[in-house]
Amino acid sequence: MTKKLVIVESPHKSKTIEKYLGKDYKVVSSLGHIRDLSTSGKFGFGVDVENDFKPDYKIIKGKNKLVKDLKKDVKDADFVYLATDPDREGEAISWHLYDTLGLKEDNYNRIVFNEITKKAVIDSFGKARKIDDDLVKSQETRRILDRIIGFRLSKLMQSKTGGKSAGRVQSVALKLIVDREREIEAFIPEDYFEIEAFFNDFTAKLDTYNHKKIEIKKEAEAKEILGKLSKAFKIESVEKKEKLKKSKFPFITSTLQQEASTKLGFTSKKTMMIAQKLYEGISLSDETVGLISYMRTDSVRLSDEFVSDTYSYIKDKFGSEYVGYVKKSKKTENVQDAHEAIRPTSIRREPDKIKEYLTNDEYKLYKLIYYRALASLMKDAKVEATMVILDNNNYQFKATGQVLIFDGYLKVYNVYEDSEDTILPDFDNYNSNVIAANDIEYSAHTTKPPARYTESKLIKEMEELGIGRPSTYAKTIDTIKERGYVTVVDKKFVPTDIGIETTDKLQEFFKDIINVEYTKNMEDDLDKIADGNLEWNKLLDEFYKEFEPKVEVAFKEMEKKAPVEIGELCPNCGNPLVIKQSRYGKFIACSNYPTCKYIKNEKEEKEIKEIMSCPKCDGKVIEKKTKKGKIFYGCSNYPKCDFATWDKPIDAKCPNCDGILTIKKDKIKCINCEYERDM
Repeated sequence: MTKKLVIVESPHKSKTIEKYLGKDYKVVSSLGHIRDLSTSGKFGFGVDVENDFKPDYKIIKGKNKLVKDLKKDVKDADFVYLATDPDREGEAISWHLYDTLGLKEDNYNRIVFNEITKKAVIDSFGKARKIDDDLVKSQETRRILDRIIGFRLSKLMQSKTGGKSAGRVQSVALKLIVDREREIEAFIPEDYFEIEAFFNDFTAKLDTYNHKKIEIKKEAEAKEILGKLSKAFKIESVEKKEKLKKSKFPFITSTLQQEASTKLGFTSKKTMMIAQKLYEGISLSDETVGLISYMRTDSVRLSDEFVSDTYSYIKDKFGSEYVGYVKKSKKTENVQDAHEAIRPTSIRREPDKIKEYLTNDEYKLYKLIYYRALASLMKDAKVEATMVILDNNNYQFKATGQVLIFDGYLKVYNVYEDSEDTILPDFDNYNSNVIAANDIEYSAHTTKPPARYTESKLIKEMEELGIGRPSTYAKTIDTIKERGYVTVVDKKFVPTDIGIETTDKLQEFFKDIINVEYTKNMEDDLDKIADGNLEWNKLLDEFYKEFEPKVEVAFKEMEKKAPVEIGELCPNCGNPLVIKQSRYGKFIACSNYPTCKYIKNEKEEKEIKEIMSCPKCDGKVIEKKTKKGKIFYGCSNYPKCDFATWDKPIDAKCPNCDGILTIKKDKIKCINCEYERDM
């Protein structure tokens, strides 16, 4: 019994940390959670509802041998350190290990570190503590809430609709997508017209008439105004103003997922998988080290040590005029400040210096995280913004532009920002206050409906509304895709018939619970439990007394969806054939089940229109239809594969980027880049 035992979550992480600690320590992995709620008791909750919601835990299937090995390791050690992740989930895993392995108060400690570097790991032993029971109770309460809501509503949806599941956060996220689709369907487009004047160096747009905003709704109005204009414009005013272009905060989980989606084309799930590996450790030429700090966070705080080192780096590399300041976030509500923003563990570890040790995707994400953190501590950029007002027969035209006069943080982050200057001529040097246009034209436009959610926009909306937590965004989005509640077309979420039906049924009976405000308030209450300001079982008791009666009413009163007849009769008994749903998808069977158990063979189905092999998996791209009958093209392996496009794809690759080519009207276009050619 000479070794000290350290238990972490990931085996990859354990190898890295063991190298730091040396021969007196043994580092092993729990492979995440070792226990979860059982499915015993009332409704299979694994919770004794009548006895203060006492949970009943069991070892996760397949982990009995692991637990047995951990118990042996504990027995052979003289002291145990629980070093699971630095969040509520990690705290709960440590408690489950403590309880299951039979640890004693005097032979264990809890340690946490925000980054896997030798210094951070060694320092964590000097700040060892005991398990935080309030954090554990907060996580436990969330798990019980999600189990109760998920089990009851999923069972309800399966018995009354074609839906497969429902959940506390999942169903609210789906409602956002369905609500947006209804906004789009209800939108009535309106025509409007714009008038622009074209000069040698710039363009000016009609803005006001007699300095009052003007809207042109009809083409006749546009033509009438055009008839009153000459090509001579009077320079009425030129306003120049120096403005600061501020850098953004370092990444938190949600902003990393959003930016990686927008700039790199990564799904939130892919982003978190790559970030996890960067955090746990990468083997470089002379060491194995975690390249970034912990990636599940909603705090923008940076350590004093990192700030000081980065200031020194900026001064040495770019000059003292580029050294910035630490920005303070105004957002404090619901922020867990236990650990830092997502940042590189060393600002000296430049992306290009370690590129050879990373995969292409790891390099792209690390580079994005690195330069975002670096830019956040650099000086603001400066621009000279210019606005000129030109008058033509009492019609005022406006032109705006800006010139970058100090690049500041853009010296390192310009590749990730749209910062091209619109440069206007120097109006101060004109000999007269009159300038002639080359041409004046009007153009027709139509108002557009609100855009469907992309993954990036949905995460941003969930964050702003206070729905879920950093660790839940990717899983929530993954779930609604896997359940077939949405399809992804041109990177935007389109709700399916079953997604809309599930949302409508839930709103009919649970609108007081499945909504943004209730979900946000529940997150606030979970925070209060974590802070020791609310009793966990009191929250569960109040929730259950409100929730369960609604479920019972719904089981009695919710109308069961009648199976859709396909217009054919069963060849065995003559009853109508209907579309049914199983966990494996839709199939056609006899409506007289269980008396008749006829199921239509796939070969009897209508021929599916196969277009080509799927570019993302081994499936086929087939022709599909939305609820409104609009044709789109998607993978036959959906939801496992989310490839989809409105335009018909062709079996050829883009010569510029190897992307998929599609036919749109009389053009062939790439779905990834701007490549386009005539057919």
